[in-house]
Amino acid sequence: MNLGLEGKTALITAASGGIGRGIAGALADAGVRVAISARTGAALEQVARWFASRAGGRPVIVVGDVCAQGGPAQIAAEASAALGGRVDILVNNAGGARPVTGEADDTFWDEAMTLNFLAARRLTDLISPGMKARNWGRIVNISGALVAPKLNGAAPAKAALVSWSRTLSSELGPYGVTVNTIAPGRINSAQIQKLHPTEQSKADFIKQNIPAGYFGEPYDIGHLVAFLASPLARYINGAAIPVDGGAVRRV
Repeated sequence: MNLGLEGKTALITAASGGIGRGIAGALADAGVRVAISARTGAALEQVARWFASRAGGRPVIVVGDVCAQGGPAQIAAEASAALGGRVDILVNNAGGARPVTGEADDTFWDEAMTLNFLAARRLTDLISPGMKARNWGRIVNISGALVAPKLNGAAPAKAALVSWSRTLSSELGPYGVTVNTIAPGRINSAQIQKLHPTEQSKADFIKQNIPAGYFGEPYDIGHLVAFLASPLARYINGAAIPVDGGAVRRV
């Protein structure tokens, strides 16, 4: 299927591996000119070599930290300049679990909120004006579990991300800009390998929770991002879509 994305540009955060790499690859396969961002240049260079031969060509590398003071502004400026002055598609993928172990002070909660919500809001605030001016844009935010079985700093931050995204979709919709969120389930990545270090632990979790019978792959998220970013998805706005193999939700 031709998604009609040839010539569009995209910025993906936390794209040095896992889901971010899958998203970048799927967009590049669709002909999008991609900028990938993360904190480590060497890891980004590996990703760049991995899909340099795709339709979108070698990606732009933007080294930066979305959580650092001034980080979103630096990333937005470098990506926009390298992509010809515009970012048509923004994928806020940065995030991570922050389980509470023992006492959690304000520094802990502030970091969890910044990584899983505020960084996306700040970067979007910098990129979305250009989308409004061009009357076209796509913002896809990668969320996650909104309630955790045990205290986790990421869960309330992701809940804020989904709530903000839904309201922002109403604000930007009249300008041809859509805002959607995707909630990944268990997707094979380095982070998930830490949660399930053995094949037995993986098999046990799948048996109890995932009707599909397997963990997803980064491209399972990437394919949906590419569709949501396309003109074909123009009427999908404010949605929160789980990609989890039909996982049984206990909370």
